[in-house]
Amino acid sequence: MKDWSYLTKIIENKQIIVTKVKTEDNISIEGEFELPPLAKLSQDDQVFVAVFVKSHGSIKEMERHFGVSYPTIKSRLNQIGEKLDFVEIQETEINITSTDKNTLLEKLERGEISVDDALTIIEKGNTND
Repeated sequence: MKDWSYLTKIIENKQIIVTKVKTEDNISIEGEFELPPLAKLSQDDQVFVAVFVKSHGSIKEMERHFGVSYPTIKSRLNQIGEKLDFVEIQETEINITSTDKNTLLEKLERGEISVDDALTIIEKGNTND
């Protein structure tokens, strides 16, 4: 059996349709099946997403793991997000309380969010508590 990384290199940037699925107990299903969106990502993008999930979405952790800056991580996440267009994220109104502001400042202090992100959250929210 070929390694998944080998297969992702062969099919990168090409549409693939799976025509047969076989379970470990030899049950086979034939037809035309499209790969799930995450499986369509390049191997590097799949690793990036896996590290992001394992680090609980901590950009600081991602910076340490990959040895790159916050803007680089954010840019890569945005690029991958554009490829995963099967999920729509709706923006909602945010009301920011004093507690939320303190949490926001703590996250900013720990480097979990950028100043720009904090300002965006404050601008979208109701800061009159």
